[in-house]
Amino acid sequence: MPSLVSLQVMLMHPRRRLQVIGGAFIIFCILSYVIISPTTNTNNNSHPNKKSEDTVVKELFAPGPVKEFDDFDYKYDRPKKSQGNGGGKSSSADKSSSSSDLRKNRTLQEPKARRRIQDRPSRPTQPREVTNSKKKLNKLNGVALGSNLDDFDVIGGSDLFKGSAQGYQDDRYDEFKADEDKVEIGAGEKGAPVHLYGQEKITAEKLMSTEAFNIIASDKISMHRTVPDTRDPKCRAMHYDDDLPNASIIIIFTNEAWSPLIRTVWSVLDNTEAEHLHEIILVDDFSDKSHLKGKLTRYIQKKFTSKVKLLRLKTREGLIRARLRGAETATGDILLFLDSHCECGQDWLRPLLQRIKDEPKAFVVPIIDVIDDKTMQYYNGNGIYFQIGGFTWSGHFTWIDIPEAEKARTNHNELAPVRTPTMAGGLFAVNRDYFWEIGSYDEEMDVWGGENLEMSFRVWQCGGVIETLPCSRVGHIFRSFHPYSFPNNKDTHGINTARTVEVWMDDYKRLFYMNRPDLANTDVGSMDNRMKFKEKKQCKPFKWYLDNIYPQKFILDSKEHVFAYGRLRNEPSGLCVDTLQHDDKDTYNVGEYACHQYVTSSQFFSFSRDFQLRREDSCAVLGENSDQIHFKGQSAIVRMIPCVKNDENQQWIHTKQGRLIHKLTNKCLDAGSGENMDDLKAGACKASTPSQIWFFDIYHDV
Repeated sequence: MPSLVSLQVMLMHPRRRLQVIGGAFIIFCILSYVIISPTTNTNNNSHPNKKSEDTVVKELFAPGPVKEFDDFDYKYDRPKKSQGNGGGKSSSADKSSSSSDLRKNRTLQEPKARRRIQDRPSRPTQPREVTNSKKKLNKLNGVALGSNLDDFDVIGGSDLFKGSAQGYQDDRYDEFKADEDKVEIGAGEKGAPVHLYGQEKITAEKLMSTEAFNIIASDKISMHRTVPDTRDPKCRAMHYDDDLPNASIIIIFTNEAWSPLIRTVWSVLDNTEAEHLHEIILVDDFSDKSHLKGKLTRYIQKKFTSKVKLLRLKTREGLIRARLRGAETATGDILLFLDSHCECGQDWLRPLLQRIKDEPKAFVVPIIDVIDDKTMQYYNGNGIYFQIGGFTWSGHFTWIDIPEAEKARTNHNELAPVRTPTMAGGLFAVNRDYFWEIGSYDEEMDVWGGENLEMSFRVWQCGGVIETLPCSRVGHIFRSFHPYSFPNNKDTHGINTARTVEVWMDDYKRLFYMNRPDLANTDVGSMDNRMKFKEKKQCKPFKWYLDNIYPQKFILDSKEHVFAYGRLRNEPSGLCVDTLQHDDKDTYNVGEYACHQYVTSSQFFSFSRDFQLRREDSCAVLGENSDQIHFKGQSAIVRMIPCVKNDENQQWIHTKQGRLIHKLTNKCLDAGSGENMDDLKAGACKASTPSQIWFFDIYHDV
């Protein structure tokens, strides 16, 4: 039931009731103010040392006299100096007056907490000097950062902004989903080939003409695919030091296709211990394909960690200068260069790091496995057989077998580092300091080509070592042509190689110019800096290199290697033995052609001291196969095949009368009817037969 008071109020006149309620509300407000609100004097007297909450907040957020975080003192954060009102210059009197006014009003302008921080004797009054070791302690969200972040255009952010409001992990729209949808589960796993059929195969073959490899097959393969372990099984038992140096991995690309580039980076991240990977530096050599612009930037920020960094060049520099830009920004102990279409094998990095730690002057290269450009198959060798680097007198890198002398030097240890006369140049590692000490790259070289031979000759002749390490394996897509253009269609490979031979090959450059007479008078730029470097380092001559590093190299006109050399002429017909422009890397039928007025590469042959009729790496034999060469009275075709020592089918006898007699069959080299472009043959030896008389241009004294 309602109380008496409430009943009386309810029975009042409405106007009177409103007055009573209003009066009660006013009295309630007055009492609340008196009871709840404390007096300032009482609070200050009872807590004389307690700071107000407002004062505490001001002190926490007031700027100190020095910067607390020197490591993040970026140039872009520094406030610009005041230029005065209206941008005009102020007089010294104005400055003095202004300074005086500031001093008078400082007490009013600055909070009490700020003055107390300034007066603390323990705080330094000058900015602290930041050392390199301090910079290495930079951290963001608990992740250590490098000291060279300002050098890069993009830094990976997956570990820096995980789950933050920065947007890097915002998956509401995934622009990379279309690429991920192309991947077929299991395609290419363990290095298996990817086969295409129907329209896909036709499309892939068309794209091969621009991409130089099967991009459709590549897109079907996971970015994290596994590859076979192609190492010698004994490599798995190898032990490495715990305190190995770390590596900056530098990857140059220009207009590279999406999937092989991204797979290369993931392959490094997936197969490398974190403590050994200092950073991955991607250098974009002025690509113009759309997927390498904003899309690549966002992928790096969203998918990769902060160890992945992108440097974009503002003009096309070419491979050589782009690698130099990457090396200049690197801060790891070791520089390791990779091409942008590689896949790393298991435990690939530690053997390289260990060897450089043991031999700081070593340039070390992994065994390079072949990834097929048509099927993306990762070829699985037997892990024991591999080849090392050589060169041709025409100025090209080539693969050669390990000589027996080198096997003996390593006591036939199949896991030992193997010395190699040259390196392919796409994949190698070196101590960062020694890279600069030994001359880095020749900056006067353009774009691409010849830099690997220049570096190989220079390293060996100036005191370094180049080695192949059997326990490090990296797959590489070997493309049949370059999918990018060269500025002004210059023969950069030929011109760069001409620079190389002028600086490092001494008089042996004659053999290069015999193969490339078109470059004999080409302007290769100033070589003064390289010559000064060579003199300063007291580098050894090229003959020392041939005698000590590449003694098995056949020298076409050397007295130590040949009895005779030059054009091999049949005087009556005016014909010379000729390759007919066949590639010496192939097996082919040698022919005959009208003798040129001067010696050219296609007509240059030697008669070696091993009694071989040969060229640089190929020797003349008879017949299509061994069964055909024994038929008496039947002519046999002369073919060029790779030279092999002590093979009787490759041995000839050269008489003073001019006959060249095949030792195994006693058949004589014969010009036949003397027609241009005919295959050269050998037939039954006949007395007084002009077509069987042959002489070289030059003979050494026997």
